[in-house]
Amino acid sequence: MPAQAGRWGRFSEHQARQLQRQVQAKEERIVELEMENAVLHLRLAQCRGMTGEAGSAAAGLCPRCLEQDPPRRSTPPAAPQLHRRVQEGKLKQDMKALRALSLAAFRACREHLQDGLSAVEAAVQGAQLCHQALLAWQSKVGQLERSLQEADARYQLEKQKRRVLHNRLVELKGNIRVHCRIRPLLPFDKEFGDPASQDSSVPAGVVHAIDDETVLVKCAQPAHPLINKTYNFERVYGPEESQQVVFGDVCPLLTSLIDGYNVCIMAYGQTGCGKSYTMLGPHSKEERIPPWGPHSDLGIMPRAAGELFRLIAENPSRRLQVDLSIVEVYNNNIFDLLAKACGMETSGRRREALTTKDARREVPLLTREPVHSAEDFVALAAGSLRLRAELATLVHARSSRSHLIITATLTTGPAACGSPADQQAEGPPLEGQPASGSRGGASCGRASAGSLGAQQPMEQVHAKLQLVDLAGSECAGVSGVTGSALRETSFINRSLAALADVLGALSERRGHIPYRNSQLTHFLQDVLGGDAKLLVMLCVSPCRKHVAETLRCLGFGARARQVQRGQANGGSLAPRKPRASVNQGVARASSAGGGEGQRLS
Repeated sequence: MPAQAGRWGRFSEHQARQLQRQVQAKEERIVELEMENAVLHLRLAQCRGMTGEAGSAAAGLCPRCLEQDPPRRSTPPAAPQLHRRVQEGKLKQDMKALRALSLAAFRACREHLQDGLSAVEAAVQGAQLCHQALLAWQSKVGQLERSLQEADARYQLEKQKRRVLHNRLVELKGNIRVHCRIRPLLPFDKEFGDPASQDSSVPAGVVHAIDDETVLVKCAQPAHPLINKTYNFERVYGPEESQQVVFGDVCPLLTSLIDGYNVCIMAYGQTGCGKSYTMLGPHSKEERIPPWGPHSDLGIMPRAAGELFRLIAENPSRRLQVDLSIVEVYNNNIFDLLAKACGMETSGRRREALTTKDARREVPLLTREPVHSAEDFVALAAGSLRLRAELATLVHARSSRSHLIITATLTTGPAACGSPADQQAEGPPLEGQPASGSRGGASCGRASAGSLGAQQPMEQVHAKLQLVDLAGSECAGVSGVTGSALRETSFINRSLAALADVLGALSERRGHIPYRNSQLTHFLQDVLGGDAKLLVMLCVSPCRKHVAETLRCLGFGARARQVQRGQANGGSLAPRKPRASVNQGVARASSAGGGEGQRLS
């Protein structure tokens, strides 16, 4: 429509220029006529001068004629009469000619003026028609824009419905949700000699997000076959996608957590591909996690903490309480980071996952700290993360050497174990008893490192949220590690291989699932093969140098999508069976079965 309006505007300008040229021509014609009139006046003056000269000559001749032949008194003078007749005849002719020219000029001017007025009227009518056509086209454009908006709204609605139906189908099948995030090219990629970041003629990356569900890996290297593979996942994030967008797709799982479903979010990928950034956010040398607040780069963990307590505050009648435990799996051993952070001098900071009578995996002596706000959640996690094992390698300056597992347990218990206001309503603790809110001991019946076998009130586990930041897979030849670091790399790769084996066995529905090949898979057995809603966040690098690890990571995600575990269980509190705390269950299992819990491990 703008092109049509511009064409009509150019037509009107062309007509106006033509009219202007016609008016100029008429003005030039008038000037010519005025010049002709001036010439006629000049000729008239010349004729008058000639008539005067003739009169003077006749006056000079009259005396001579009188001398030679005196006139008779009865004869009238002939010369003056002749002079007057000649003068009058010439004047009449000149006046007739001038009048004829003036009339002709007037008629010409009037005709040109009428032509100009007619052209102006036609141009005005044409402009009005163009304006009406423009209004009609604008109306059509508005209708088309509204139709397009309606179609786009219907498309988005149908797309959302399709995604909801797909999620329901995933829940019915029990498949693991797999998302993929492609990190952008970073300055240290150039330091490690990636040709894609040094040579402008080489494509900037080999991993591309085709749409929000498809990943393309396209790479051509000398002496290597062409790589051109596509992978489909539930969601794909390009390098420009923000942390807020990533969490927007994770947020619905927290509603499921409040509804009673167990939820696990796991970050998987190569070293230096953005797993810790996605899960925790950026961190400096002083702070592993940014301070809680409206920070644009906050990771999934602090955002999940804020959303969790927001949902709890919306329905305080449930009286949900949150206990936090943090462990790391380092060199195939489980370590309680909260026990280190709290400064507990108890034996057994190194833990093991045991299988209880109800076929649940529990970790005895594991410290569980109650938290009452997102700030407490993040502060407690940040304090324990300072103890996480990390090392500088050629691939990453702060490479995590252990798998981090943060578990938030939602429980409902006696009223005395609710909020701090409820604890203050009880009054001060009795003499000789620890305060219920003390940081190092048993808090409201929660298990801690020093409370094995303690008599604790019954509590009902509502649901669990597990946030897993896996250590990155790496090649020793690329990372340049040696000695103890090489041993760490071996344990990391073996545990990740055990995780892939478990998912492979689940996807193939084998009779035996090798959970106990690694402490990592044994600890996460309830998540991998149980009823939890599991989301795997694949983090990949776009660099050409790491294309082999990227393909392994995407293959891991494709295998994870094939796992069918049945519909996840969850819902109201009524169907859930109350159970005792971790240490009581282990103590009962040990006393009833003569150390049966140790054998089951």
